[in-house]
Amino acid sequence: MGFRDRRVVLKSAAQIEKMAVAGRVVADALAAVGEAIAPGVTTAELDAVAHEAIRRAGATPSFIGVPGHVSDYRHATCIAVDEEVVHGVPGKRRIGEGQIVSVDTGAIVDGWHGDGARTWIVGEVPPRTRLLVEATRDAMLAGIAAAVPGAYLGDISAAIEDVALAHGFGVVRAFVGHGIGNEMHEEPQVTNYRTGSKGRRIEVGLCLAIEPMFTLGGHEVRIRPDGWTVETVDGAFAVQWEHSIAITADGPRILTVSERTPAVERALPDRRPPASQGLP
Repeated sequence: MGFRDRRVVLKSAAQIEKMAVAGRVVADALAAVGEAIAPGVTTAELDAVAHEAIRRAGATPSFIGVPGHVSDYRHATCIAVDEEVVHGVPGKRRIGEGQIVSVDTGAIVDGWHGDGARTWIVGEVPPRTRLLVEATRDAMLAGIAAAVPGAYLGDISAAIEDVALAHGFGVVRAFVGHGIGNEMHEEPQVTNYRTGSKGRRIEVGLCLAIEPMFTLGGHEVRIRPDGWTVETVDGAFAVQWEHSIAITADGPRILTVSERTPAVERALPDRRPPASQGLP
């Protein structure tokens, strides 16, 4: 899903509050999906749960109508299972024991977007797979904690990559985090790995979607013939987590949370002064 606005636009406090409303809708939709995930449930049924939750809140699903190479997107969620990384198309596939399920969704309220994703483990999985899910979540939170005024986008990237390196996981490079606001995808792009550049300075009012994607294998991915679903080339399991955030004078504020969001999914690690500035 491509970028539509090439400018970086800082948001006012009032605009951030509007984005927080959309973010809460996203959080509640994901919570509803989590309650519905079980062996035998289809990904289309999970999509319907999210769609209903978003509409019931008076919001509009962000993903419906997004143009693609094959066709416009028609669903409220992207659901990736096992070796699928992102942009999985909901359908007849049934969830089974021992699978991991990443669900990404977005909502629009009064023209402002929220965008979030989380991953569930269904039944029992090998310890390494469970660690992949937990480490990707922790990397998202580490990246958010690094997003303080005066730091650089490269500090976010480095914080995320450090978690992957510590565990030996692959970091998907073809898809990255992004700015968010009046459009679901805005500049700047936020990589989940070091690029050798510290990148843009982080300012109050900058709003970002932080979304690491880790794998049990390599970083290479390909798009299936449906034009949307991204899978790992080596067939390794992959995980995605995402929060939309706003940079405030007090630090990062997570926007895609609600009372139904588990505390572990919003517990930022202790902040450290920026050191790497995106450099190796």
